[in-house]
Amino acid sequence: MEIIRYSREWFLYFLFLIPILILIYWYYEKKKKRNIEKYFSAENYKSLIGNFSFGKKLTKIILQTLAILFLIIAISNPQIGTKLKEVKQMGVDIFIALDVSKSMLAEDIMPNRLSKAKLEIAQLVNRLKGDRIGMIVFAGESFVQFPLTNDYTAANMFLDVIDVDVVPIPGTIIGKAIEQAINSFQFQESTQKVLILITDGENNEGNVFDVAEEAQKKGVRIYTIGMGTLSGTPIPVKNQQGDRIDFKRDKDGNMILTKLDESSLIRIAEIGKGKYLRATNSQNEIDEIYKELDALQKTEFKSKQFSEFEDQFQYFIFVALFLLLVEVMLSENKINWKNRIVKLKETYFTK
Repeated sequence: MEIIRYSREWFLYFLFLIPILILIYWYYEKKKKRNIEKYFSAENYKSLIGNFSFGKKLTKIILQTLAILFLIIAISNPQIGTKLKEVKQMGVDIFIALDVSKSMLAEDIMPNRLSKAKLEIAQLVNRLKGDRIGMIVFAGESFVQFPLTNDYTAANMFLDVIDVDVVPIPGTIIGKAIEQAINSFQFQESTQKVLILITDGENNEGNVFDVAEEAQKKGVRIYTIGMGTLSGTPIPVKNQQGDRIDFKRDKDGNMILTKLDESSLIRIAEIGKGKYLRATNSQNEIDEIYKELDALQKTEFKSKQFSEFEDQFQYFIFVALFLLLVEVMLSENKINWKNRIVKLKETYFTK
């Protein structure tokens, strides 16, 4: 198995210039054709262009465009990972279960519950050293956003795209998130296993405490972070531009308040031999959890990583130069195949 990466990936954004160049060329040619038709008759126009071939002109444009494409890829320097090395690391296995139900859009924690949670998770990922981290998102159902990994760059990329729309089933079923974590941990390895549950605690279905006990029996330590306030706050409804247009209401038109169910989250943390923390605007709650994680006994595990990458830009430069060479050698005039065949016959088959 090989992996491809780009050492100067941002150069790939120049690929967006190619369709713009094509549109400019199309506009220029159309404008030129209108001007010619305006001042010349069809007979004079045919006489004017002579042996000029529109098909060969288009071919030259295509060759130029492909050459530009390959040059851009070459400048971005594609590399192929050629050597897979197995390394030993010391760490803890951590799954974060993040509530992405609509109630996480409430703004009692600024800018809102979900954004605050994502910010703290990103800060945790950036502090990890050797630990493996995975992400579970849940609402009315739960999904693994990414499995356990020590590729922290990829973890942050997956974290960035999380929103309330990633789980289309409404609700908040915390038990399913814990079950998903149990099914996703690699229990054949003797690493310490930690689940960080981030939610407002408004569980809609099932006995979450029974699931938490099952996780604890398997050796999973559970930390909980409560998002929101005990008094409750409305859930904003926003348009596509991100402007608030109303608040979520029930079928009778009454405004729905989302309240933090702190007692349930405290109970889950107690069962899981962990700790409960309530989120605030001024503190980083995961930071306190990180200090405890750092104090846990680290376990050695093996991880495979690409250790050598070979540059591949030279192949793309070769193709680009070849295309440009063909483009330069290609004439824009039509080939009169009939006259050429006659000339060949006269040269080689007549005495």
